[in-house]
Amino acid sequence: MTTPITRRIQLGHSPDSDDAFMFYGLAEHKVVSEGFAFEHVLRDIQTLNEWAREGRIEITAISVHAYAYVADKYAILSHGASMGDNYGPMVVTREPVGVEWLRDKRIAIPGEMTSAFLALRLFLGNFAYDVLPFDEIMEAVASGRAEAGLLIHEGQLTHGELGLHSVVDLGKWWHQETQGLPLPLGVNAVRRDLGPQTMAQLSRILKASIVYGLEHRQEALQHAMQYARGLETATADTFVGMYVNDWTVDMGERGKESIRLFLGRAAERGYIPPGVPIDFVE
Repeated sequence: MTTPITRRIQLGHSPDSDDAFMFYGLAEHKVVSEGFAFEHVLRDIQTLNEWAREGRIEITAISVHAYAYVADKYAILSHGASMGDNYGPMVVTREPVGVEWLRDKRIAIPGEMTSAFLALRLFLGNFAYDVLPFDEIMEAVASGRAEAGLLIHEGQLTHGELGLHSVVDLGKWWHQETQGLPLPLGVNAVRRDLGPQTMAQLSRILKASIVYGLEHRQEALQHAMQYARGLETATADTFVGMYVNDWTVDMGERGKESIRLFLGRAAERGYIPPGVPIDFVE
């Protein structure tokens, strides 16, 4: 017997293999939705970050960086986070160079609200940059249109195919900088005006979807491959494993500590507003 639908909820996430894997259980009705009907709204993360500033969607994936600007409207779900556990976004160049070479160069970045951009500012300080769609940055560097590029998503795995060289892996840097914390990149956020009971209920449903995907990995991966942008299955599987794992099921106290530290350091340097209320829904 199916549960009657009592409320429709928009769920915003990016059309990437890791998000598709995470929400497979919901998209294919494999988990109990407790009377909610979820409408999956697929947009790139830059659009979702901008929409969150308007409070447009009830539940949405956003960059941790963007949370600093939407904390009045959203709280962070303890599940669904993308954490770089000693790996993460990286800066690449055509030729092998040292970090100092980057300081007076223009770097192509995938968006000013991305956590990768904020992490690079924490690492490098202020630098000149151009904003490009994330999936055009590797080619821009390889062709010489960009001197260096900040890679997110699968480019972290595939840049070598274009002969590009990694100058710094920001996930490794953060891991060393913080004595082993993961670099917080993306989170799922839920709108505060839904109220504590509904927020907790939605958290439980979404967490069940993540757990279902991990417990039924092959079928969830097969579902995710339609969003893998031409990746080989083995590479897509590696990428999904990087960003859908135990940290995603529950970020725990160490994940929360890392988010507080990441945004706290950014506020100290004036990169984001001070005093951001960082609230988590269990």
